[in-house]
Amino acid sequence: MATTDRHPARPTSAVPRASLATLALAHALSAAERGLAVIPLSRTKLPALPSPHRGDPPSAPRCHGECGLPGHGVYDATTDPRRIRALFAAAPRATGYGIACGLPPYHLIGVDLDTKSGTDSSASLRELALRHLFTIPDTVVVATPSGGRHLWLTGPPDVVVPNSAGRLAPGIDIRGAGGYLVGPGSRTEHGVYSAVPGTGHLSPAACPPALLRLLTPPPRPQHTGRAAVPHSGQHGHGLVQFVLSAHEGQRNTRLFWAACRAHESGLGDAFLEILADAAIRTGLTERETRSTLASAARLTASR
Repeated sequence: MATTDRHPARPTSAVPRASLATLALAHALSAAERGLAVIPLSRTKLPALPSPHRGDPPSAPRCHGECGLPGHGVYDATTDPRRIRALFAAAPRATGYGIACGLPPYHLIGVDLDTKSGTDSSASLRELALRHLFTIPDTVVVATPSGGRHLWLTGPPDVVVPNSAGRLAPGIDIRGAGGYLVGPGSRTEHGVYSAVPGTGHLSPAACPPALLRLLTPPPRPQHTGRAAVPHSGQHGHGLVQFVLSAHEGQRNTRLFWAACRAHESGLGDAFLEILADAAIRTGLTERETRSTLASAARLTASR
């Protein structure tokens, strides 16, 4: 487990910047050894590398790293020590690291119990557990500087949990596919993130099925006039339907996740063309679709 800070938190400004960057890199490499894909974060908890496409016109297709340059946020996430060192070398002001959710081998789901909303998010989670008959298992818990908690859970590889804020219950945010968690050992302008004592040695526990159902919104009903889409078995059919049911704002993320799963399952180029057709039907342009598929291919190839 990335290390727990057992000493009183020193203000970020009191620690030499070079030391902060070195500490953040060390924690990130430790997390990567456990299979957690990481990116450097700034003291504001945002990705530390600026986008190389800041000057692009709004009509330009979204790049998820196909250009080969760093600065694509969670799409830069990697477990490769050489790439991690290169990312941190390009971000000398980094003071922490983010852990990408939704990626193998853990398919991490983060349950963020916030304290800033003025609600008792822990009580809200207990109420949900009683109402829906599930128990949160022993798992990694990370304490935030504001007094909140991040619970680390794992999901099945064929289920995508979207990011959400307050949808599950007031004060409870969810970090899923396309999101990231601030890793323990990270230092921010408000303090240090650290593993809660007694949980740092644990592996992320499986998300209880009843909770997983609450985190996964039902797919939208399909139009009856839509032509049937061929697929490669039940798993392939589920991936296609997942892409087809994307709401506006989810299309790229859903296509990216489905394409990654298709590569991992060896479904082949013909099936990727089926996914591309499904994505275009939802409203993505051909150019956006091809860019997202290329990004998924690049990420899975690097693993």
